[in-house]
Amino acid sequence: MIVHSIKYSLSNDHISATYVSTDSPDIKIVSENYGATVLVRPDELAGDYVTTAAVLKHVAEILISRCEEFDFIVLLQATNPLRPMNMLKDAIKILESGDFDSLMTVNRDPRKLGKIIKNKFVPWNYKFGMRSQDMDPLYYENGLLYITSKEQILNGKIMGDKMYPMIMDHIFGEVDIDTKDDMAYAEYIFSRYNK
Repeated sequence: MIVHSIKYSLSNDHISATYVSTDSPDIKIVSENYGATVLVRPDELAGDYVTTAAVLKHVAEILISRCEEFDFIVLLQATNPLRPMNMLKDAIKILESGDFDSLMTVNRDPRKLGKIIKNKFVPWNYKFGMRSQDMDPLYYENGLLYITSKEQILNGKIMGDKMYPMIMDHIFGEVDIDTKDDMAYAEYIFSRYNK
């Protein structure tokens, strides 16, 4: 899965360098074989409960210590490997056109959602009988792309106060691989939309 994100990064002229943060020797070998520079994570950033913000801060601090020049870091998560080809180019145009310190991709969620309270379903974003076309639009963070300024990352944030939500109308935003079933779905989407 990580190879898809590495290839996507390397194929975009807007990215000056491609890094992979990992503590895994196997991921390190694969990443280097496909052209990424590996930044080895310390043990305290290798657990299941470590935040993405903490990992990005570690990456930024390493780059600064190496005197690397950068204004933003682009995060491409390995668990969301399927991305439209022009997505990153479009996102950078958005960042350049406005006063934004970060950007993330989102998808609209048209579902009627609710909570179960005392064994009763209570609608959350609609009223019973309401047409879905009349609902206020809701969106979910799809994990395809995050771009964050160096300043926000150094302050421990993955998104800043001036974040732009880039709305995706693409099925790739529904692909988030955490299980074997997710992988099977991703393979189906990839085979159908591989261009």
